[in-house]
Amino acid sequence: MAQVLLLTRALTPSSAVLPGLELLSHHIKVMSPEPTALLMAPEVDVILIDGRTDLPAVRSLCRLMETTGNTSPVILITTQGGLAAVNREWGLTDVLLVDASPAEIEVRIRLATTKAATEQNIEIPGEIKAGELLINEATYSAKLRGRTLDLTFKEFELLKFLAQHPGRVFSRDQLLREVWGYDYFGGTRTVDVHVRRLRAKLGPENENLIGTVRNVGYRYVTTPASNSESFEVLV
Repeated sequence: MAQVLLLTRALTPSSAVLPGLELLSHHIKVMSPEPTALLMAPEVDVILIDGRTDLPAVRSLCRLMETTGNTSPVILITTQGGLAAVNREWGLTDVLLVDASPAEIEVRIRLATTKAATEQNIEIPGEIKAGELLINEATYSAKLRGRTLDLTFKEFELLKFLAQHPGRVFSRDQLLREVWGYDYFGGTRTVDVHVRRLRAKLGPENENLIGTVRNVGYRYVTTPASNSESFEVLV
């Protein structure tokens, strides 16, 4: 069962927009296609847009969604006559006619969501994925659950190194050699300082991504411990 967001200005039930959809078991949320409302939209598996009327406005909406970072597949619902206006510049995943059968709707939703999941799992050169952390080496940027982290160069390098070896424990001496280099003359205390800063920037709900193994060192944890579990910080 997919989470489906239907964007429509119609005051009628969703069954009037795409009758066959109501015969399926998907969870459907209906919202008005206002830009401000879209900012509050929940994460869904697929977005359906009512394009039975006012196609210019629908085209603008599609382009807006594409430029604001929407990652969900988008399927346009339109009439036979509306097909002539649709082209690749709309950024659509697929198109459904209003009289599509439940079987056709089901297969198109399934194909769209499967394709999106496959594309998200494709490894991009220069990108490092560790759980919900995404690191881009080319732009020196790191995102956690879509939120960009404001990191210094060494914080970025430390996080990147740990994320490249999830679950593996490194001593402070090892981290100094790998991240700071052999010519660094500072003490291992600097590792603790940078770890504390990283945890603060990850936030209270994610600070356990950098775990501590007492008397050994630090490691990156792809599945953070719950708040009830404690991590002892090396001092």
